[in-house]
Amino acid sequence: MPNNLKSEINIVVELDENRVPEKLSWTARDGGVVNEPSKAVMLSVWDSRAQESMRIDLWTKDMPVDEMKTFFHQTLVSMSDTFERATNDKKMADTMKDFCDYFAEKLELKKQ
Repeated sequence: MPNNLKSEINIVVELDENRVPEKLSWTARDGGVVNEPSKAVMLSVWDSRAQESMRIDLWTKDMPVDEMKTFFHQTLVSMSDTFERATNDKKMADTMKDFCDYFAEKLELKKQ
């Protein structure tokens, strides 16, 4: 019996007249998320044939720079966690986390 289960994640981008994102929202019904607003989205997809990642990076024009810095930091931390789970390479994941700490320190993101 074939497994035909599917799940969808939808991202809606509302643009201004210059095609700059004004509003972003996303839905992932399986995760209980319906039309949630967001100010930034980073999406990477692996193209196995071309052996390269395809990316979509979007943010609204009202995304504050301080929030963007925090978003990047949290994304980098998450990527290091994912890297460790996917590769079981704790040594490199720890190196990546060291960079995340450095990144946060230089941007003064760490709470004293």
